[in-house]
Amino acid sequence: MDLRHDIHEELVVLRQRAPEITGALTCTIDGMLVTTDLAADTEQTAALTSALLSLSRKMTDLARIGRLEETLISGAQGHTACYAAGPTLVLTVLAGQGANLGLLRIEGRRAADKIAAIVERG
Repeated sequence: MDLRHDIHEELVVLRQRAPEITGALTCTIDGMLVTTDLAADTEQTAALTSALLSLSRKMTDLARIGRLEETLISGAQGHTACYAAGPTLVLTVLAGQGANLGLLRIEGRRAADKIAAIVERG
């Protein structure tokens, strides 16, 4: 079984379930790229995803609000959401302005859970 291939296939399914998604990336918690369909800045996005996950986990611990589910960043032209995909991977999803954030959140969490399961069985 090729984990990268299986994880990439989950990104393809994610994009089919939520067509508003404009790109997705999976990396390790230390910022190493696993798979992506982004056209540019993939290494830098992976590194920033790792840092964002670390900060978000620290904030949830400090605020005592339970296990991190997601970090959502909204800008004037779109959104970026990061999801822990088990203990070793992170999923980052990009969506354009006007995206249905409810759908993005539901599908992002679903994909992160499936990616975590792929790694666990692999």
